[in-house]
Amino acid sequence: MTTASIATLILVVLFLALVFLRVPVVYAIGIASLVDFFYLGINPMQMALKFVSNLNSYTLLAVPFFILMGELMSAGGITDTLIEFSKELVGWMHGGAAMVNVVASFFFGGISGSSSADCASLGPIEIRMMEEQGYDREFSTCLTMASSVEGILVPPSQNMVIFTLAAAGVTTVSIGQLFVAGYLPGAILSIVLMVYSYYYSRKMNIPVTGRFDILRCIKSLGHAIWGMMAVLFVVVGVIAGIFTTTESAACAVIWSMVVGLFIYKGFRLRDIPDIFVNVVTTLGKVLILLGVSGAFTYLLTYLKIPPMIASALFSITENKILILLMLNLLMLCLGCLIEMACLILMLTPVILPIWIQLGLSPIHLGVVMVLNLGIGLLTPPVGSTLFIGSAISGIKIETLAKKMMPFYITMGIALIILTYFPDSFMWLPNLMY
Repeated sequence: MTTASIATLILVVLFLALVFLRVPVVYAIGIASLVDFFYLGINPMQMALKFVSNLNSYTLLAVPFFILMGELMSAGGITDTLIEFSKELVGWMHGGAAMVNVVASFFFGGISGSSSADCASLGPIEIRMMEEQGYDREFSTCLTMASSVEGILVPPSQNMVIFTLAAAGVTTVSIGQLFVAGYLPGAILSIVLMVYSYYYSRKMNIPVTGRFDILRCIKSLGHAIWGMMAVLFVVVGVIAGIFTTTESAACAVIWSMVVGLFIYKGFRLRDIPDIFVNVVTTLGKVLILLGVSGAFTYLLTYLKIPPMIASALFSITENKILILLMLNLLMLCLGCLIEMACLILMLTPVILPIWIQLGLSPIHLGVVMVLNLGIGLLTPPVGSTLFIGSAISGIKIETLAKKMMPFYITMGIALIILTYFPDSFMWLPNLMY
């Protein structure tokens, strides 16, 4: 075996072994990379340089602002207003409480940009609301977890920003274009979840409650619009070229603070330090992952692993459908084992060259990868949203994982649509750019 082949085995096998031994992913990446640096005879200072250079990005400045915006809006009381608006919008339909759950997550996802935040903030309210309408706790919790994945598709999403950073070594990806591309996939996921909810409601004879009232709908929209405008600062500002991504995120933070303090009055000035503590804790995890993954990505490039994997795939088959299927299975399987942001940083340099070689857009990959890894958030053994769903509902993780099977299939349908029919959502970013 060549030196490069042995180094590749050391990197991959040592990393996977450490992950299975429950070593935190960031340490697993760091240790595997450092051992490989020593084996290849590369000065370990290169690892430190790659760590720092990966954090030296202007685009990265947007990430703490997005996290802070989500924390401010979650604390600011927007949750109740979004649920009330969703009730007026779709609560009168058959399976109204389930429909409200899905639609509220779509709106809240655009503000929090996080599946975990969505599930933790909306979950207790939505589960109670659904139980009152006749749904059992298991179905209510599973739907809450599944709909929370909309939060990482609908912009602004920090995971989308991380994808653009990970793709920078291969090609330039427009964050504005990626943001625009996220809306329709979020809507497609919402629709398939609503269709299944409608089927389940009919099957279980869940009664219809309420009726549509346009005046009440407009009134509830008027109350919720203050929080939703934070998203407009980001999306419209970036698309129109008024702000950069970082500037728009900073404006959204200021707006979120004003809304939370003076309009919804969900928190006070004395609560702001605690909010900042939560932001710093989350940001610390993200930044150390970004830094360590810089060394890992350097080794992937140095050892020419991406073209090696591409050659292996194309030697098996040149069928585009089968290659896309294998790439999706790879992302789904790894998503069950490794944290989302880390996988985006690790897989993007490997998969993106193959994706481009197939004649597909990097924007398309960004959306497909985020949904793939979002499903991983709902699967054992490391799915963070699955753990949160278990905590807020009091249901064992094993039970929830079994009850999630219909939702895995439903979300898989959305994934197939987005993978094999990119025109279903790519027409929007192509039209606007």
